Amino acid sequence: MGSLEGRTALVTGAGRGIGRAIARRLAADGALVAVHYGSDEEAAQKTVAMIAEEGGRAFTVHALLGVHDDARTLYEGFDRGLKELGEPVALDILVNNAGFNVRGGVATVTPQDFDRLMAVLARAPLFLVQQGLPRLREGGRIVNISSAATRVAFTSALAYTMAKSALDALTRTLAKELGSRQITVNSVTPGFVRTELNKQRWATPEAEAAHAALSVFRRMGEPKDIADVVAFLASDDSRWVTGQCIDASGGTGL
Repeated sequence: MGSLEGRTALVTGAGRGIGRAIARRLAADGALVAVHYGSDEEAAQKTVAMIAEEGGRAFTVHALLGVHDDARTLYEGFDRGLKELGEPVALDILVNNAGFNVRGGVATVTPQDFDRLMAVLARAPLFLVQQGLPRLREGGRIVNISSAATRVAFTSALAYTMAKSALDALTRTLAKELGSRQITVNSVTPGFVRTELNKQRWATPEAEAAHAALSVFRRMGEPKDIADVVAFLASDDSRWVTGQCIDASGGTGL
């Protein structure tokens, strides 16, 4: 992996789970990391503390996504945090990771759940990119965390799948539009990853075994599995990869 020394990264939803693992890995590779959180400040501060213990640099940024002016609020905190550290207001790596899931098929999904999922998983990344572009330096990296649900039909996550599919469409379109600035844009699609977000789904050994069996490796994914792929896409080694959806599901559904 290429060194990220001298670069600044922003990871949304970095207080726990996949986002925390990504923030820690990018910091370990040398980046100064803005750890975004929506509601759990304690978890975000823990991520920053972990990065500091590992010899990295990070600071928190608070903004609730999926609401009016969410991108503006986030970047105000981002800019302020950089200035307080004496760093230039610039961005090299944007990781759109923040998200949640509301289960429901075609008979049970509600307009309210659909709107919330689209607002956080699709609309927020779009405007975070739009308002981040003046800060994003030449040769920057945008990585969107999508889902294997866009490839494998999970009927119990219809609205979630639709929102993540919109994120993949954003990835391809942005890759073409931003190529002239040598900015790469890619998606990473995890499968079932052992995090706090969905831990009730595999709370028993039987449930975990059932989910693990969907991967060709017969195990659950770990946040580090996803973070390592993101680190590659954030590095110089990925300079010739753009507009792609990189499957990091452990072969789920093959």
